[in-house]
Amino acid sequence: MSLARYSLNHLHAFAVAARHLNMTRAADELCVTQAAVSHQIKALEAQIGKPLFLRTARGLLLSDDGARIASAVQQAFAQLDGALALLDDTTPPQRFTLAVVGTYLHGHLLERLPDFQARHPAIDLRIQTHNNKLDLATETVDAAIRFGDGAWHRVEALPLQAAPLTVLCAPGLRLESPQDLRRCTLLRSYRSSDWAAWAQAAGCAPLNPRGPQFDASVLMVQAAMAGAGVALAPATMFRRELASGRLVQPFATAIDAGRYWLTRALGREPPPAYEAVRGWLLGTVAAVDSARATSG
Repeated sequence: MSLARYSLNHLHAFAVAARHLNMTRAADELCVTQAAVSHQIKALEAQIGKPLFLRTARGLLLSDDGARIASAVQQAFAQLDGALALLDDTTPPQRFTLAVVGTYLHGHLLERLPDFQARHPAIDLRIQTHNNKLDLATETVDAAIRFGDGAWHRVEALPLQAAPLTVLCAPGLRLESPQDLRRCTLLRSYRSSDWAAWAQAAGCAPLNPRGPQFDASVLMVQAAMAGAGVALAPATMFRRELASGRLVQPFATAIDAGRYWLTRALGREPPPAYEAVRGWLLGTVAAVDSARATSG
């Protein structure tokens, strides 16, 4: 299918409606009527020959085909906006400060930053790391990626990636069964119940972690690779280390102790760059999910 066949207005209406999943809010953003948005999307669906949205009792949902193309279309418009902004010499770069928990920065974000810069050259992205304990109401950041259950007070939390915790260690440590962990140094995070939850899920006797405590999983896993003990951390954030053989996952058992979220303070208007950052982050996650589904 050639892009020339499709109206940019129709594609833009789809991109905005896919982000809001609400025709009224999409119409407000586009400064047109709700009927106009619906008409543009129906025209696009007619051209494509497939429905892009499902109209349900719960509201508007993306169809499978709509979900497949939404992030790419949204990123295309964000990239176009950024490119056109470069032609306006009077437009200063949009500064955006994103606080990121260190493990997510290491395991997902760092290698993708060149892609963000290419897509959004008009955004001056500032990265700060944190140890998962910050108050968005008082911090001078525009948004934050953190790990947890999403139930933070006065915070809008958008789910990014699941991150089940599993046992990770250096390859030289021979672990045949979960009971072998009783003779190991078990490294700890600030969540004191993690090892107990994992032992219960693995069906082994309670474990007694007494190893050093870390405020970041990325540091804990680096200690494990150095032979300081066994870590309980999200394997999905250490794919490179696992693929290289510097780190191993001896057991399949994993527990859900939270996920990564994009958060911002409610009651404070997000800067103009927020939608571009948000859309790009969701696109990177969708690409990971798609690659995993294809390989799995």
